[in-house]
Amino acid sequence: MGTAEMEEERRMSFQQKDQDHRLGQGDPEEELQSLAWYHDGLTRHAAEALLLSNGSDGSYLLRKSNDKTALFSLSVRAKDSVKHFHVEYTGSSYKFGFNEFASLKELIKHFANQPLIGSETGTLIVLKHPYPRKVEEPSIYESVRVHTAMQTGKTETDLIPNAPSLGTKEGYLTKQGRIVKNWKTRWFTLHRNELKYYKDQTSTEPIRALDLTECSAVQFDYSQDKVNCFCLVFPLRTYYVYAKTGVEADEWIKILQWKLSQIRRQARQRDATLSL
Repeated sequence: MGTAEMEEERRMSFQQKDQDHRLGQGDPEEELQSLAWYHDGLTRHAAEALLLSNGSDGSYLLRKSNDKTALFSLSVRAKDSVKHFHVEYTGSSYKFGFNEFASLKELIKHFANQPLIGSETGTLIVLKHPYPRKVEEPSIYESVRVHTAMQTGKTETDLIPNAPSLGTKEGYLTKQGRIVKNWKTRWFTLHRNELKYYKDQTSTEPIRALDLTECSAVQFDYSQDKVNCFCLVFPLRTYYVYAKTGVEADEWIKILQWKLSQIRRQARQRDATLSL
């Protein structure tokens, strides 16, 4: 290597170190904007919905924890749940538990090789897949209350691998009977691609479980002379239900319609794969 090449290499090395120093020591905004997996303004529930529905085990993203500019949350998918870890910017470094890092990239690099302890069950979490902010994010994430579905177990092998979408919802809805067209209030739960209804919230066995992969449409209904009524169309039956409020009905319809869109998207992907 000639003298000129050595000088150029030293100059570029110095510039890189200087950039790393500025990102680690100065205003964190420059580094944050350089991270494709930083989601400014994303809420906790929206982060859970994104990671559970579109991510995979080890997918992660960074978001602001609250109104404080120096506090962030690292949201990580661990099998069929999402864990949230606080990251604090001290003015010169990023504090994560008892550890401190000069930059966020150093933090990620560290935990890509050293697993995090994710919960009281001892679930090990490795940061594998950064979740990019430039993806299509359905608007319903903010309007629908999306829970994190937890699968208990003492070891990682107790958790269901490759769990599908886990956006969930539950609550009371009033349903029309099939033969006698009377209306009865039932407890409904939406989990993965199954909509179940029970006699009440305390019941352990469902009256019926509806497979949403067989559902062709979910929409508001005005044929039953009921306020806040909507229907689910299946090949052999259309189910009519209504909620207490318009907001509740709207939430149920939106999350159910989103489920159907996910099911259809996955079916198209399978068909495209088979046709190759």
